[in-house]
Amino acid sequence: STTNPHLTVVTTSVISSEILDDLCSRFIINVPEEERNDIIRLCFQIELAHWFYLDFYTRGLRDKKTCGIKEFAFQIFRHIPYLQPYACNVAGIIDQWKGYKFSVPTFGAILLDENMTHVLLVQSYCSKSSWGFPKGKINKDELPCQCAIREVYEETGFSIARLIDPKEFIEAQINDQLVRLYVVPGVSRTIVFAPKTRNEIKAINWFP
Repeated sequence: STTNPHLTVVTTSVISSEILDDLCSRFIINVPEEERNDIIRLCFQIELAHWFYLDFYTRGLRDKKTCGIKEFAFQIFRHIPYLQPYACNVAGIIDQWKGYKFSVPTFGAILLDENMTHVLLVQSYCSKSSWGFPKGKINKDELPCQCAIREVYEETGFSIARLIDPKEFIEAQINDQLVRLYVVPGVSRTIVFAPKTRNEIKAINWFP
């Protein structure tokens, strides 16, 4: 046996093969090859699968033990053949991913209605997720405002390309991560919003 914490994951909740098949088909199997071959980036998909699992497969089941992200990832890695060689180092991979996750700059937008009295917020599939502004991490060679436009479109189905002003934004450094939100007024509350990404955003609402 090994004493290296990066090689040890204790499994307390076994997920059935049927559920793992469903989660992998939804979030892992069909991602682009470039992303699938980057184990650290693939962890973002595993995180989405974990949120979905907690939200849909364990909600309301008081006697069913849930598992953390490392334990969940370990079972995903063991279930998918091409990920099996990495299963022995899942804890280390997740630690590395968390460091990467909280260092990549994030860009999004504050969407305000035409009267400037309501703001649009989204809620992810994470069972513990609160409401927040549509935003996400920047891709390689992507401009900040392009990232904001893409993320808002992916999470709401609405393009702010013609409304965004690259000079109008609020930004802050949060735990070594840059977060910038562009202020976008004049969005009609009659617009029907619908996420373009699968199983990431479960609710979109205006709030006063």
